[in-house]
Amino acid sequence: MTVRCAVLGSPIEHSLSPALHRAAYARLGLSDWEYERHRIEADQLADFVAGLDDSWRGLSLTMPLKVAALEVGEPDEVSLLAAAGNTMIFEPGSRPKVYNTDVGGLVAAFAAAGVDKINSATVLGSGATARSSLISVTRMGAEVVRLMARRPDHARRTLGGLADRLGVGLQVSAWGAEVPAADVLISTVTKGAADPIADQAAAAAPVIFDVIYDPWPTALADAAAQAGRTVLNGLDLLVNQAVGQIELMTGRTVPAALLLDAGRKVLAGVKDCPT
Repeated sequence: MTVRCAVLGSPIEHSLSPALHRAAYARLGLSDWEYERHRIEADQLADFVAGLDDSWRGLSLTMPLKVAALEVGEPDEVSLLAAAGNTMIFEPGSRPKVYNTDVGGLVAAFAAAGVDKINSATVLGSGATARSSLISVTRMGAEVVRLMARRPDHARRTLGGLADRLGVGLQVSAWGAEVPAADVLISTVTKGAADPIADQAAAAAPVIFDVIYDPWPTALADAAAQAGRTVLNGLDLLVNQAVGQIELMTGRTVPAALLLDAGRKVLAGVKDCPT
């Protein structure tokens, strides 16, 4: 019987997840596994899941479904902390399980770059990815996180409680203030938002992680490279969180390098790469 998985979200047409997961299936010899993409809005998720049959094993969830997933399935501890889930796993006779592999994926991406222990982090932005980033850097040992947000008061309200639960000091400054120095800087803002402060942000930490991967390089990535910084991007995060998803779905693992190569081929326009 065919085993089915898919990535859901909106928009979804340009998702790299099918290329990554199909590359994993090929490596693992899972010729009877399929991985699709479906455009689904948040208010459609529950009905979509309810309509799946026993051939379905798992779903990768991207925006705007990460919060809605918590109501559709049974979230694990990390999903509850992050207030977002990106993976749904189906077992016969039980409610779907919801996991968050973004947190572990970020930690793994840093580790692959030789960064596994830090004392401080600067985060640009205050949305869902910033929340996962806060959890991730705490797992890496950060004792203080310096966050820059366009709405500082809102950021303190939405992230202050999480910081307290994690036992990490949270310092929030307004967008446009001096970028705080730290061991690592993570930009979680949308395309172009960090461009005006790219040089200053690149100078603020020896390791720069910009969660964007297309278009690449960003102004921040260019500035960081010119400054001799270690630079990571959203493909590093996507690949490493996908490794976690594949383990949950198949019970087996693949090297991140395999998925990284598959993703780079799609971005480079290689025609014979599965998408």
